[in-house]
Amino acid sequence: MKRLTIFAVLFSVLIVFTACTAEQAEPEAAPVTTSVPETTQATVVDDGIVDISLGDNEILVEGMVADSDTSSEVYIAKDIVYYEEGKDFTYGEGDESEAHSKAEAEDHTVVHITQPGEYRLSGKLSKGQVAVDLGEDAEKNPEAVVTLILDGVDITCDVAPGVIFYSVYECSDADEENATNDVDTSEAGANVIIADGSVNTVNGSYVAKIYKPESVVLDESGTEVEDASKLHKYDGAFYSKMSMNINGGEEGTGVLNINADNEGLDSELHLTVNGGIININSGNDGINTNEDYVSVTTINGGTVNIVVNGETGEGDGIDSNGWLVINGGNVKAEACSFSADAGIDSDMGIHINGGTVVASGSMLDRIEDGGQTNVTFNFIEKQGGETLTAKNSSGEEIADIELVNDCSMVLYSSPDLSSDETYALYIADELIAESDSGFMGGPGAMMHPGGEMPPEDEPPHWN
Repeated sequence: MKRLTIFAVLFSVLIVFTACTAEQAEPEAAPVTTSVPETTQATVVDDGIVDISLGDNEILVEGMVADSDTSSEVYIAKDIVYYEEGKDFTYGEGDESEAHSKAEAEDHTVVHITQPGEYRLSGKLSKGQVAVDLGEDAEKNPEAVVTLILDGVDITCDVAPGVIFYSVYECSDADEENATNDVDTSEAGANVIIADGSVNTVNGSYVAKIYKPESVVLDESGTEVEDASKLHKYDGAFYSKMSMNINGGEEGTGVLNINADNEGLDSELHLTVNGGIININSGNDGINTNEDYVSVTTINGGTVNIVVNGETGEGDGIDSNGWLVINGGNVKAEACSFSADAGIDSDMGIHINGGTVVASGSMLDRIEDGGQTNVTFNFIEKQGGETLTAKNSSGEEIADIELVNDCSMVLYSSPDLSSDETYALYIADELIAESDSGFMGGPGAMMHPGGEMPPEDEPPHWN
């Protein structure tokens, strides 16, 4: 059997391990121009794509300096949403480490996109954000669709997500009664294309929970007596409030690096990855879709590499509050080294139907029956920072699995696995773990670290 090397794209080459909250060492940028004659407003060129060139000194839209006119399809402003310092508990749930000063926030320039269409992003913005908002009626308007083409863009935001979709068309609904794991997001209003041959980086922080002011009710002692609903809470460096698609170009060679002090790539409803190379280095969940019992994270193709660095003390590689469905592509998801988290985690079920999957962590959710064969390996002592070699019962090498984080277990799934075969993991020539095949999603995923079966009264699902 041919030997496979998983994820030849090395993190050390492709990911810019930039701490999202680090001070910028670059010279102080000149102020961005905020007013120009009306003739410089964005116009669509013949290919129908609006070119936006980011820069710390100026931002160009179709070659013209961007303005601050809110009626423009693209405009700039100093109005970033962030968690304000010096507030009490009626304001929100953030602590001092999550709060920022007005001066910090006003250092950031927001590039607002307000009209449907395709927008090509390039250039570097050291303190800023790209925000898509088509208005309060966009969610129900099938024409409210925006595609961001990432073509050599580098965005750093120290107080909020680097890229955020606020209001575009929502192709699905959040009706728990009708929710299934089979969701079509092809008509979604939030779309991203990673241009072939490009390397793109988004470094982002997050916005702690901010309340709606009128929703907080206090009794005579000042105690909150009703739940306060959120106004803002954007956890990820790359974030969408609506369902989102991530696509590659025709060749699928474009790279998107996401570095996050909290979560990496988030959608409040559904997320579908169809192509491109996505590398995520995150302080918490690498990918999260967060509508309880509804959201579906679907991976149909491309390469997804996730390492949770544990900056927040926890984090799954991929965490869906609904379902996780992997139909193809290469997926490698490493949970936090020192928390009880999983490489892949789902509240409603994990379906592996195709592709090559490596998931490592300290826990593992059950893989649903009926899919592609998977195997799990449980370690007596944690493993990490090593290349593990998987072999079949004949001693043939079938895969190299490179681990960055320490872990107690590894799940591996590939079209080359057989449900009639047994497999083992080695470091050099030393045997470290054996496992039966998953039998189309079977008993391997039901084990605790160390290979013990769970108690009879324990459900087959751990978060």
